[in-house]
Amino acid sequence: MEALINWKLIRQMFPLHDEDYLKALGHSWYKSLSKDQPFEDIHAYFGESIALYFHFLNFYSYSLVVPMILGFYQLLVSNEMLAFFCVFQVLWATGFLVMWNRKCSELAFQWGTINMTSLNDNPRPTFHGKMGEDPVTGKMQPQYPSWKTYTKMYCVSFPLVVGCMLGSFLIMLASFWLDRYIRSQPYSNTAGYIVYVPSILYAALVYIMNMYYRELANYLTEWENHRTQSQFDRYRITKLVLFEFVNNFMSLFYVAFYIQDLDMLRTQLAVLLTIYQLINNLQESILPLILQYTHNKVTLSSITKRISSDKIPLLKNIQGEELRQRRREREETKTEREVEIPLLDSEDSRIVQTKRESQLDPYEGTYDDYLELFIQFGYVYLFSAVFPMAAFWALINNMLEVRSDAFKLCCLYQRPIARQVKNIGAWQRAFECLCAISVMTNCALLFMIPELRSLVSHWSNSEVLFMFVVFEHILLLLRYVLVYCISDKPQWVRVALAKQNYQSRQAMKT
Repeated sequence: MEALINWKLIRQMFPLHDEDYLKALGHSWYKSLSKDQPFEDIHAYFGESIALYFHFLNFYSYSLVVPMILGFYQLLVSNEMLAFFCVFQVLWATGFLVMWNRKCSELAFQWGTINMTSLNDNPRPTFHGKMGEDPVTGKMQPQYPSWKTYTKMYCVSFPLVVGCMLGSFLIMLASFWLDRYIRSQPYSNTAGYIVYVPSILYAALVYIMNMYYRELANYLTEWENHRTQSQFDRYRITKLVLFEFVNNFMSLFYVAFYIQDLDMLRTQLAVLLTIYQLINNLQESILPLILQYTHNKVTLSSITKRISSDKIPLLKNIQGEELRQRRREREETKTEREVEIPLLDSEDSRIVQTKRESQLDPYEGTYDDYLELFIQFGYVYLFSAVFPMAAFWALINNMLEVRSDAFKLCCLYQRPIARQVKNIGAWQRAFECLCAISVMTNCALLFMIPELRSLVSHWSNSEVLFMFVVFEHILLLLRYVLVYCISDKPQWVRVALAKQNYQSRQAMKT
């Protein structure tokens, strides 16, 4: 079916919503403020991929509670406790990712997907190559040399991605330089609105770059010709995350480590974690709801005008009579071995529901949802030394995000086709990279805070740099010890898997 859609022989393919089930799910999900998320119902209705996203959102939100409490405490005490807070944040983020890996193993075992590998996936519809025998299934399938894929990735795709990242960085620098130039002019005080021009231009350019870069990333990943959907998603996400990292965090790095204005950095983080994320939630749910309402109203108006004509009722009656006559003829002539294919009237509730849901937008997957959490995770942990309250605002946003994402899945999109997964894939590595970078950023910020820098004012710059390197390496060592010592599978999952393997070997012997 996916191949037929790719060849444009089928316009759309989507499962219909179960309206009764969906109504009950909505009441226990986004309409309820006190209950936990109905994870079993979400999994039963939407499948593993979407259920895993909401499990991750829930797990991540709970992990923010302790940093939030410490953030409040940090406001009440002096900055001398800030070093302890930063160390805790780094180790806590590492522990969160390790424990999430364990949670993934539990869920994958319960769902029966823990032993999934890319070799189990069918080739993508657009995967091409010479026909040959598949080593796993023994069936004839397209075969494509992996060295060609890697050559395309490292010789073409990677340089293009780096070039796009560099272009985004240069545009960011140009925005700062233009802002500094305008503020230095004598007319900037009289025409206050002019000082906002660089920010507006930069925001517009970032939006345009994001739009075109996504198309480029999709094209390059398709051109690389990855065999399975999981491989395609992994390399596509890698390209997109690298670019989004530059777009969302490089300006903060510039403010923190080049301009070295910690108050400006703190203000930008506060704005990004409050106003920006609130606007993003409204854009995700409220705007599509308004557009859908307007579209439905226009569609209903056009249908009403068509029905009001004289010819349409007559045509509908003729078509209905023809359908009923054909149904009677089939019932009279069918034999016991024939399979009856029902002919549905246009007024049939299933046809009406199909037409209505075909007007909804298809759900494109969990990429944008994970990306929001990835960016938020960076805001919370990369610069926690200067904005300890980041966890509080992130938790407030996530409480809204759960309801917003649940609402749009239940009301604004076609029902997605269920997809099996065993973990969050490339996103796990992306979060781990952010966690490692946060060690370096927080250590550097600690040595830049005036109150803490005054404690070592008698040190030379080389001594400060040496202590920064030592402190950073100690934290990295603690982080990797934590990752190494905690298994990614709980004991009961390891025992259950060993038991399954033992039973399989015993069954093969008999």
